[in-house]
Amino acid sequence: MKKELATFVLLVVLCAIVAALNPRFISLANLQNTARLIGAFGIFSVGLGMVIITGGIDLSVGSAFALLGVLLAMMLTEWHIAWPVAVLLTIALGALLGAFHGLLITRLGLQPFIVTLCGLLLYRGLARFIADDETKGFGDAAGFQALQRLATGSVVHVPTPFVALVAVSTVMWVVLHRSVYGRHLFATGRNEIAARYSGINPRRVIVIAYVILGVLTGIAAIVFAFYTNSVSPSSHGNFFELYGIAAAVLGGCSLRGGEGSIIGILLGTTLLQVLQNLVNLLGIPSSLNFAVMGGVILVGVVGDQVWQRRSARAPAG
Repeated sequence: MKKELATFVLLVVLCAIVAALNPRFISLANLQNTARLIGAFGIFSVGLGMVIITGGIDLSVGSAFALLGVLLAMMLTEWHIAWPVAVLLTIALGALLGAFHGLLITRLGLQPFIVTLCGLLLYRGLARFIADDETKGFGDAAGFQALQRLATGSVVHVPTPFVALVAVSTVMWVVLHRSVYGRHLFATGRNEIAARYSGINPRRVIVIAYVILGVLTGIAAIVFAFYTNSVSPSSHGNFFELYGIAAAVLGGCSLRGGEGSIIGILLGTTLLQVLQNLVNLLGIPSSLNFAVMGGVILVGVVGDQVWQRRSARAPAG
C-alpha cells in the first residue's frame, strides 16, 4: 500500500505541475483524450501486471497488437465477417497466443523472456506477411458502425475505453485480491517451489495468467485499431509492451514477482500517460518519448531495489 500511496502522491504533484505550466491540461478535450489513452493502455497493462506478479514477462504484446489488428481489419472489410464474431475471434486468438506462451514456459521450461522475444518477432512477421506489408484500414466502417462507436465513443462524456478499463479492473481486482487464484498467483511469484509443496499447481497458475493477458491484449487491440483507424503491420503497437511494463513497475509490481496490485497498475498507467501528455503540451520533442520511458522504468526498478533492501533489513532492526 505504501508503494501505491507514493505513486498517487507523485501523480497528484505531477498533475498540478502540468496544469500550472499549461492550463490546456485540464481542458475537457485533453482530459477526454488522456482518459481514452489511459483506458486503452490500462486494459493490457493490467494483464501484463498479472504476468509480472508470477515472475514472468511478455515482450510480444506490441507485435500481437499488429497481428490482431490486421486480422480484425481484414475480417471486417475483406472477409465480411459479422462484427460480433470478428470481436470474439480476435479475443480468442489473443487468448490462444497467451496459452501458447504459458505452455512453452511451464511445459518446456523455457524462459519467459526468450519465449516472448520470439513471439515479438514471429507475430510482427506474420502480420506483415498476412497484410502483404500493406496498411489495413476500416474505411467508412460500413456494416460495423456499432463496433466503431463502442471502441471510440463516449458514455456521458467519458470515453468508452476508460469505461471498459473500469469494468476490467473491477473484475481483475476481485480475481487478484479476493479469490483463491489470486492467492496462488502471489504465492507462485514469491516462491514457485514452496507454492508447489503447498499444494498449488504453479504451471496452471502461470498459464492462466498468460491467457488473461492474451484476452486483455485482444480487447485492447480492438480499441487501438479503431483509435488509429488503420493498422500498419510494420509499426502498429511498436514498444507497447514497454508502456505496459513501465506502468506495472511504476504501480508497484516487482520484476522479481510476488508483488503488485490492480490499483497500483492503474496509478502507474495514469502517471505514464500524464508524463506523455506533459511531453506533448510543453512542446518537448517527441523523440524524447522513449528516453522518458526508459527513465521511468529505471526509476521504478531502482525504487523496487531500495524497497527490497529496506524490507530485508527491517526485521533485524
